[in-house]
Amino acid sequence: MTDAPAGYGEEALLPISGIQHFSFCRRQWALIHLEGQWAENLDTAVGSTFHGRAHGGEGGTVRGVRTVRSMTLVSRTLGLKGIADVVEFDYGEDGGCDGIPKRVVPVEYKKGRSKVSDCDRLQLCAQALCLEEMLGIPVSEGCLFYGQTRRREAVSIDEGLRTRLEDVVSEMRDLWGREETPLPVRRGACRRCSLNDACVPALADRSAAGYWAE
Repeated sequence: MTDAPAGYGEEALLPISGIQHFSFCRRQWALIHLEGQWAENLDTAVGSTFHGRAHGGEGGTVRGVRTVRSMTLVSRTLGLKGIADVVEFDYGEDGGCDGIPKRVVPVEYKKGRSKVSDCDRLQLCAQALCLEEMLGIPVSEGCLFYGQTRRREAVSIDEGLRTRLEDVVSEMRDLWGREETPLPVRRGACRRCSLNDACVPALADRSAAGYWAE
């Protein structure tokens, strides 16, 4: 394991979990991470329970694969910190070479099913880049485990995904620095968002003065 390179200080590290929020909805991310707003609904409660099970399981080594749960991650280069649900260190049945794993695979647990958007894959990519920086070895693949389908989705941590992540983190850090909450944009997904009342997506369809006058 290598020392973390110089970069962002502790106070400037942004949460990895915010990448999924930001990719899904910029305003949702700002309400949570800038304004400190949060509300539970059935979806968030089920998600919390699902993640709790992933974090609370036992680790161990089976057939040369060591499973570590709730692993703390940090990247001083990107300025990110968070906790991985599961990280698998594959040493092979021969134990690897000099204790170095042949593969390191982050596994992120999600309660639903695979999405068309990259919001989950970008969060997983951030975990992979943190592991690369912390361990000094390449991480070329991760997995998303979806509770609704009970299946893993293998994700290639390729250059395209890495570039998109860097763009998202740059935009996220810009809004963080300006402490700016984007205006609402009404979408179909707004109906199931736990922050619907705080967000007031109806403002996207009329002037604020007209809305509050009602």
